[in-house]
Amino acid sequence: MDYLKRYHKMIALRGLTEHTVRSYSTYISAYLDYLETVVRKYPSQATWNDMRKFIGWLQKTRSLSDRTINGVISQLRFFTLYVLHKPWDPYQLPMRRFDSYLPYVPTKNEVQTFISTLTDLKQKAMVSLLYSAGLRIGEVCCLKCKDIERKNMRIHVSHGKNRSDRYAILSENTLAILTEYWRTSGKPTDWLFPKQFDQSRPIDTFYLARHLSIHEKRLGWEHRITCHSFRHAFGTHLYENGTDLLTIKHLMGHKSLNSTMIYVHMASFSSRAVKSPFDLMGGVPHE
Repeated sequence: MDYLKRYHKMIALRGLTEHTVRSYSTYISAYLDYLETVVRKYPSQATWNDMRKFIGWLQKTRSLSDRTINGVISQLRFFTLYVLHKPWDPYQLPMRRFDSYLPYVPTKNEVQTFISTLTDLKQKAMVSLLYSAGLRIGEVCCLKCKDIERKNMRIHVSHGKNRSDRYAILSENTLAILTEYWRTSGKPTDWLFPKQFDQSRPIDTFYLARHLSIHEKRLGWEHRITCHSFRHAFGTHLYENGTDLLTIKHLMGHKSLNSTMIYVHMASFSSRAVKSPFDLMGGVPHE
């Protein structure tokens, strides 16, 4: 049996995106290779101990975080249930606990500096969309020209992460940048950001990630910014400006309000005029 092919077929039946299929396949391919070359067993013969040893080997050889290891365990669970048709026992391969850290969020001044100093119009347009509309990088890459609704000043986002459509804000500043980009890039009619050598396909997500890193170095900044940093900045700055959480949730396409709550933690206290109760007392006299 071609286990990997069967695995791909079962994932496809769930209607997952191509990106998710690739992501889910990474470590299952490594698992199948591990069983063949190290354990020398068929997947149907693998024991819980074999899977535990694989997890240990994977973490040691690839230095994976506990969060990533949990993703691997989820893939093994899917493989066991839907390909091998065997029951899954969570007590045999429990999920890891991991520390949660708040992501880096650039300040408003940093965002303005970063975008204003970008000289490439395509990169400037893409980053402007990430920040001004709170889009994910995959959503930016898959935008079509018709999705930019100038009349209603909104952006139609098709099939976001939660497989649902939504409308995002179309900033006037971003529209001006987009218009200039469109006019100087051959006036595309389908994909807003097509691949350079294949106009029938959208640009790859790693294109912008690579150029963000280059621009950080050009500015002399520490490497902390990712494509998602601008989406986080959008949500955080909206909250700092007084936008309610339900509106932010809707604009960002979050499925649960719990996802939106992170921006409460990332917003600065000074922007919300929050004072310590100790300061409101007037302090304590010193002897």
